[in-house]
Amino acid sequence: MSFDRLRPLPDPDHLPALDPAYLARDPAAGLGPNDPPPRILLLYGSLRDRSYSRLCVEEAARLLQWMGCETRIFDPRDLPLTDQHVADDHPAVHELREHALWSEGMVWCSPERHGQVSGIMKLQIDHLPLSLGGMRPTQGRTLAVMQVSGGSQSFNAVNTLRLLGRWMRMFTIPNQSSVAMAFNEFDDDGRMKPSSYYDRIVDVMEELVRFTILLRPHAAQLVDRYSERKAAGVPLDPQTDLSAIAIKPQ
Repeated sequence: MSFDRLRPLPDPDHLPALDPAYLARDPAAGLGPNDPPPRILLLYGSLRDRSYSRLCVEEAARLLQWMGCETRIFDPRDLPLTDQHVADDHPAVHELREHALWSEGMVWCSPERHGQVSGIMKLQIDHLPLSLGGMRPTQGRTLAVMQVSGGSQSFNAVNTLRLLGRWMRMFTIPNQSSVAMAFNEFDDDGRMKPSSYYDRIVDVMEELVRFTILLRPHAAQLVDRYSERKAAGVPLDPQTDLSAIAIKPQ
């Protein structure tokens, strides 16, 4: 299928706020195989022309590419409401789900509105089912959460994003980013100024890469569930199940 809703990343190699002397190109060296490059889907939660959640996501994508990842930024501009179309049969929904299936990890960044995530952010997550044709678009993937605020620093949105990530059976990394008074943190060109807020985004992306690489060889095993094996009628193979060693007669 054609991907019409991926936002191009402006100036992907221009990182004016980054001091590269302190960030390794391969921050996950020694943690696992990094070939092929980690695949990261980034979602943002505002449709404003100057959307600070989108600008944060773009900064995150540049950092991820600098560290060797493939990135995709989804544009939710024409995403319909859930149940607005029968069986959610809409090109934007199909494309979002394709990107989710492609990904190994995700970044979610929402503005805080009325003390919570935005409707646009929640809508994207609502369109990602736990199961889709025998495949799971979110289960076992890593997740980094971020938020932007118009006022003082808050963590309401990232706390909700963590709850949603857990519900979607994702591995949400410990670190997170919350940018207060976001209108002060970007220049006229939409680039983030050097600050502790920018440094925290670097920290979060570095950690996301590490956890994605660390979990990559074990992702299938970590989400292998008794209830799902039972429902599918797929018993364990005692030749490959290491837990059988514990009950093997001596």
